[in-house]
Amino acid sequence: MIPYGRQQITEDDIQAVVDVLRSDFLTQGPVVPHFEQAVAEKVGAGHGVATNSATSALHIACLVLDLGPGDWLWTSPITFVASANCGLYCGARVDFVDIDPHTYNMSSEALAEKLAVAEREGRLPRVVVPVHFAGQSCDMAAIHALSERYGFHIIEDASHAIGGRYQGEPVGCGRYSDITVFSFHPVKIITTGEGGMAVTNDPELAERMTRLRSHGITRDPEQMTHAPDGPWYYQQIELGFNYRMTEMQAALGISQLARLDTYVARRNELAEEYNQMLAELPVITPWQGPDSLSARHLYPVRIPPEARWSRREVFEGLREQAIGVNVHYIPVYQQPAYQRLGDPLAACPTAEGYYSEAVSLPLFPTLTTEQQEKVVTTLRELVQ
Repeated sequence: MIPYGRQQITEDDIQAVVDVLRSDFLTQGPVVPHFEQAVAEKVGAGHGVATNSATSALHIACLVLDLGPGDWLWTSPITFVASANCGLYCGARVDFVDIDPHTYNMSSEALAEKLAVAEREGRLPRVVVPVHFAGQSCDMAAIHALSERYGFHIIEDASHAIGGRYQGEPVGCGRYSDITVFSFHPVKIITTGEGGMAVTNDPELAERMTRLRSHGITRDPEQMTHAPDGPWYYQQIELGFNYRMTEMQAALGISQLARLDTYVARRNELAEEYNQMLAELPVITPWQGPDSLSARHLYPVRIPPEARWSRREVFEGLREQAIGVNVHYIPVYQQPAYQRLGDPLAACPTAEGYYSEAVSLPLFPTLTTEQQEKVVTTLRELVQ
């Protein structure tokens, strides 16, 4: 089977983890802070807070922006459910903004229209979560301009996009957002096994996220309600969670981070090869905006109605040939858990049109020429 995504683990990665296993610390040692600093420096952010998943990072990011009951979080419908679930975890209500027909990211035009209506109705969002789908940045300058007008916070869900760039700067630099979240799941650009990170330029947000990822506990006397009883003393000053990353995961992340640029370059090379090989086929290939460099986490194509076979038939035909295609994503608001919430969520027709045609082809740095040719040859037989 050719998977749609696959991690690459080198001997250097293995040795980095073994070194930690032989050290004195498996959790809460020196390697996690090293990884946090390395990622923050790589993306040009002031602070990094490592977590056990990007979902956890999204949750604590929402909490430190004081999202809660009575508030709204808006995000894209074309994303994994975690981008929306983080709002529900905080007791907030969730709504969705339709996507751009070219990038499949949150449409800044649709956001502007929805905000104008929400302002009249008194239900403006407290937090907006633009998702950098497939590794390409949203139009963050436009979204940020809207945030200044309407007063909402921005969390960039960059789970697909570490190593990408927008307007010449790294995704995660924080120019147009409060917090950016990365994922280090095995099929993402780099991996820690499971794991995530929130980066920010605000030291107070970073400090509180660090506390929330570890039960809301502090050992800092300046944060305590009274002088410590002794050097052993700690206080839980708010309700937090066990969202910590382990030293082994961080060691793997540091080793992988050294290859980030190489991975992104290779993914873009493979995407360009796909573009050329698929140019004459009746499929729609991903569009790359001129102001960004995609990290190319995914390579989604669309199977339009005029193709020889339907999207489902193409999907099943590729799977029958041991090609592990996937679909990213079902619009979140169509999920039963969201349908049962009872909120009158507006339909997103562009997102629904995309979903009805989308298939993600295999894309990962170690994809071989032979494997890529097999994908294209099989697809050609199904759509022509």
